Amino acid sequence: MNSRTKILLIYTGGTIGMQKDLKTGALKAFNFSKLLQRVPELKQLDCEIETFSFEKPIDSSDMNPEHWRAIASVVETNYNQFDGFVVLHGSDTMSYTASALSFMLENLAKPVILTGSQLPIGDLRTDAKENLITAIQIASMRENNQAVIREVCLYFEYKLYRGNRTTKINSENFNAFCSPNYPALAESGVYLNFKPELFWAKAKEKELNVCYSFDTNVVIVKMFPGMSERIFTAILAISELKGIVLETYGSGNATTESWFLNALEKVINKGVQVVNVTQCSAGSVNMGQYETSSDMKKIGVISGKDITTEAAITKLMFLLSQNIVPKDFKSVYETSLRGEMTE
Repeated sequence: MNSRTKILLIYTGGTIGMQKDLKTGALKAFNFSKLLQRVPELKQLDCEIETFSFEKPIDSSDMNPEHWRAIASVVETNYNQFDGFVVLHGSDTMSYTASALSFMLENLAKPVILTGSQLPIGDLRTDAKENLITAIQIASMRENNQAVIREVCLYFEYKLYRGNRTTKINSENFNAFCSPNYPALAESGVYLNFKPELFWAKAKEKELNVCYSFDTNVVIVKMFPGMSERIFTAILAISELKGIVLETYGSGNATTESWFLNALEKVINKGVQVVNVTQCSAGSVNMGQYETSSDMKKIGVISGKDITTEAAITKLMFLLSQNIVPKDFKSVYETSLRGEMTE
C-alpha cells in the first residue's frame, strides 16, 4: 500500500492566516502550527500536512525578489521530503510571486500551489477554508506514483490556474483572479474536474534546478495619450536601466511620433531590452499587424505575445540575470519557458 502523500504548507503572510482580535477588531497572524485545530476538516484529507511559517508574516504589498528567494529556498530544502507544496500568500501580488517561482523552479516535477483568501480563516463567511482545503487536496493528488500537477499553480475560488498566466482582477469578490489567455487547469465543483491536456508538458526527468537571481534594474511603462516626451526620455535615460516592459494599446500599438521611436531605438542600441505587452486584459501583441507597431518591430522591440504584465516583468528580471548573449535575448524571451506565453 502506498504511504500517505506528504504536503508542506508554507505560510508567507496574507489575509488567510489572520484572525480578529476580539477586543480591538484588528487582524493579527495566528499560529499556523495549530492549523489542524482551526480547520479540523483537513484531517479528512488522505495526506500528512506539515507547516512552515515565515517568522514575520509578509504583507504581500511588501513582496520582493528577496522573499521569492526565501520561498524557493524552502521548496528546494524540502523538495525530497515532500510530495507537494502549498504556499499561502496575500492576494495583491500573488500573480507576481507565482510567475517568479515558475521561472525559478526549473524542472519542477511536483505541485507548488499558491492560494490565499479575501477574508481571514476565522471569519464566518470566509473563502479561506475552501481555498486551503482544495489547494492541499489538489497538491496531494497522484497517479501512477507521480504527482498529477507538476508546475506552479494558483488556486482561488474553485479554479486552478497556471500561476504565470494569472492576474488579480477584483479586490472585493471571492473570484479575485483570472487567467485571461489560458483556460483553468481544473475546476472544483461536486467533483474535481482536471483538464490534463492543458497541463505543462514536461521534458525528460531532470533534477530540480533553482535559479535565485533577479535583475531589478527594470521598469514598467504604460502608454497613454498625451505622454510627455520629456518624461518618457527621462525614464529611458536612467543610467542603470536594463529592461523595460512597455504596456501598449490593443495588439501592441503605440504612437508613431518620431521622438518616441527614436528614444526606443537609442536605448535598444545601448543594450536595453524592451518588451511589448498589451494593456488589454486579454489578447496578444502582434507587432506589424498595424503600421503603428511595425516600426517597433523593425528596431528590435521584443514581442510579449499574450504574456501577462506580471509574468513579463518577472521573466525580464529573471532572464536579465542569466548572462544571455545580447543577440540571443530576443529569441529566448519570445520562447515559452514555463507555459507563460502561447508559442
